[in-house]
Amino acid sequence: MKIGIASDHRGYEIKKEIKERLESKGYELIDYGTYSNTRVNYPEYAFKLCNGVLSNNYDFGIAICGTGIGMSIACNKVKGIRCAKIDNENDAKYAKCHNNANIIAFSANKSVDQLLKLIEIFIENKLDSNEIYQLRNNIISEYENEY
Repeated sequence: MKIGIASDHRGYEIKKEIKERLESKGYELIDYGTYSNTRVNYPEYAFKLCNGVLSNNYDFGIAICGTGIGMSIACNKVKGIRCAKIDNENDAKYAKCHNNANIIAFSANKSVDQLLKLIEIFIENKLDSNEIYQLRNNIISEYENEY
């Protein structure tokens, strides 16, 4: 499984730990920065991650910032991206099952173990084949393609 990952300065330390732990489980991670605790503008890294996810056929991306909100907002400005800010196990499951998210965003204020559990839940789930979820996702895609 190929996963893109990016963070701002507030998410840098936890991103490093998540990357190491996922790689030790056999996942391939591509890091889009930032590469230090030096203050940066999170949208730049969100956009790099999005472009990587869209152009390199990654299974999904992980975005981390102080709250997860900024990265999520920035990612969702990119056509073709469905970024879900994940706070709990239900969010992780339904981001994939119902919303077909291709990037998940997290707050840097959670523990590595909490985030890894949420990532595993996301990975373990698949898009629900129920027509209602497909219809809703199609409505979003059609609207996105109009603008």
